Amino acid sequence: MTKLSMAALMALALFALPTPANAATGTCADLPTYAQLQAALKDARAKDNGGLNLDMWGTIVDRSGIVCAVAYTGETVDAQWPGSRVISAQKANTANAFSLKDLALSTANLFSAVQPGASLFGLQESNPVDTDAAYDGNASEFGSPQDPMNGERVGGVNVFGGGVALYNDKGEIVGGLGVSGDTSCADHNIAWRARNALKLDYVPSGVAADKTDHIIFDIEGGKSAGGFGHPTCLGKENEIAKTLPPVSKPAQ
Repeated sequence: MTKLSMAALMALALFALPTPANAATGTCADLPTYAQLQAALKDARAKDNGGLNLDMWGTIVDRSGIVCAVAYTGETVDAQWPGSRVISAQKANTANAFSLKDLALSTANLFSAVQPGASLFGLQESNPVDTDAAYDGNASEFGSPQDPMNGERVGGVNVFGGGVALYNDKGEIVGGLGVSGDTSCADHNIAWRARNALKLDYVPSGVAADKTDHIIFDIEGGKSAGGFGHPTCLGKENEIAKTLPPVSKPAQ
């Protein structure tokens, strides 16, 4: 085989390879950029959310589950729990995967439903993390605009606070946001604030009393009164949750 024909075959093979989605192409182009995610995450983390007051990871996925952006709030990549990077992606995937146009479920809403004997027991085992997608690449790029998870479907199901679905001003579900790095209740508060700042909180309906996907603290004697409850955490997270901004209303 001549050098010319070999080069032609290699070019053809490269042309045939699928191009992964990223923050500039596909449906990711309709979602917040890395800079917008990081700014919203830092602003939300800076407020009083209860918990341990720790730095955070945040991930955005599109409606198909592709990771569009990963960011963190600390000064360096190891200023927040390393394990929370993938957990934030799991939360984003979960909130997106189990929310619909007319019904939003946050990851906090799933805690009681997946306990033994409850209606969704086993859900947390249903969509395992793609470990190659989650842990591949150079760790120095984690949480940067070049995070190796970008363009990948990491998957995973997480069933405690910190993941919320994203809805645009038309009430369309466009993806999910996952936040991790503190107590699960503080994670929910930060995710809620960040979604509000990103103007993607036009939630159509949910299982909470206010018809949203807000965290529900109704567990007594180990059982949720409404079936979608979440445990309280260290201290005042549940009180702070009552003061968070209301969701926006979709255009009619």
